[in-house]
Amino acid sequence: MNTKRELTCIVCPIGCSLVAELCDGKVVSVTGNTCPRGKVYAETECVAPMRTITTTVKCKNGEMLPVKTATPIPKEKMAEAMEIINKANPDLPISVGDVIIESVFGSKIVAAKNLD
Repeated sequence: MNTKRELTCIVCPIGCSLVAELCDGKVVSVTGNTCPRGKVYAETECVAPMRTITTTVKCKNGEMLPVKTATPIPKEKMAEAMEIINKANPDLPISVGDVIIESVFGSKIVAAKNLD
């Protein structure tokens, strides 16, 4: 069974309007993209959507540290990932890129700011 899904590409600021045609749960065509990245985005979004999490954790001294996933994680795991991230309570000093949590659904949680 063929279905169509309309998407807006979020890979770059252009925001191309994409149409992905699916047959039996597989993407068979993508139109509307102005670059190859749009096609890849549509294929991923239709079959296995991924998201990058950006949030904050409270350090032991009370300061808030911005953190993010180093790589995107499955969209359906975001709530579970936030439960894990919210338990983090790192010590200072911290530098950008320091690993705060080693593994959360295939990604590391890393610091996005230097704190002394």
